[in-house]
Amino acid sequence: MKAPAPLWEGVGITVHDFTARTITGEDKNLADYAGSVLLIVNTASKCGFTPQYRELQELYDKYHDKGFEILGFPSNQFGNQEPGNEEEIREFCRLNHGVSFPMFSKTKVKGKEAHELFRYLTREAPGIMWEGIKWNFTKFLVDQKGNVVKRCAPQTKPFQLERDIEKLLAK
Repeated sequence: MKAPAPLWEGVGITVHDFTARTITGEDKNLADYAGSVLLIVNTASKCGFTPQYRELQELYDKYHDKGFEILGFPSNQFGNQEPGNEEEIREFCRLNHGVSFPMFSKTKVKGKEAHELFRYLTREAPGIMWEGIKWNFTKFLVDQKGNVVKRCAPQTKPFQLERDIEKLLAK
């Protein structure tokens, strides 16, 4: 038996229609980011791709004042590479990588229990050979109106998205 379609399917919604819990425990309406270019990334502290935090932060520093936001969503669904609690994750990111971009609570990004945002993102931008999220540091580029523009694999380094970010910011 096929699972029922999400309530948002076919309704014409965007990323701005979702809410997520921040790493400090507040509910954040993603509509607050309307007008900004977003890079949404599922992250982990003990992953081979964890050094990407630095590049993400550098991109954030370079483009934040121009209307760019990075939203980090830690997930422990891939090899238990995010075992800490929110405070431990926040401190790790801040102390080891200087992360100042918005981070969210540990989030399920794949499977039946995946957060609706990630169900939406993967529906809007399925992977070439993988419908769900395959691993940590999958990236979704979102335009100012909340539409998913591009999905990038974990091995795509953040700086490889710089041209796409600049093009969106120029619109």
